Amino acid sequence: MSIDKSMQVLIVDDYKTMLRIIRNLLKQINFNNVEEATDGSEALSKLRAGTFGLVISDWNMAPMTGLTLLQEVRADNRLKTTPFIMITAESKTENVIAAKQAGVSNYIVKPFNAETLRDKIEKVLGNA
Repeated sequence: MSIDKSMQVLIVDDYKTMLRIIRNLLKQINFNNVEEATDGSEALSKLRAGTFGLVISDWNMAPMTGLTLLQEVRADNRLKTTPFIMITAESKTENVIAAKQAGVSNYIVKPFNAETLRDKIEKVLGNA
């Protein structure tokens, strides 16, 4: 199964440096159609306005966390099947359980590299 590298990917993080890092990692694995949002509500309005093949979101954001964003996406009829990868700084069991219950497709623990990112994206999109 080949993955469509031209799909639009939305990356969400309230830390500009992290957005740049994720964008660069995506570029290394040939995903160049990348849109950014700096918080959950901006991400949600971009998602509702456009068509995205994948969302990669940080967990720890304010005012809307990645988990709340995920719950909003899953509750939206048009968006609910969108693949969603959560990035978290700590792999606390309760976070992982909460994300799984909310319908996360996969998650990545920081720090990570392009290899890990590609692996997670392939897992998420490869079985679509």
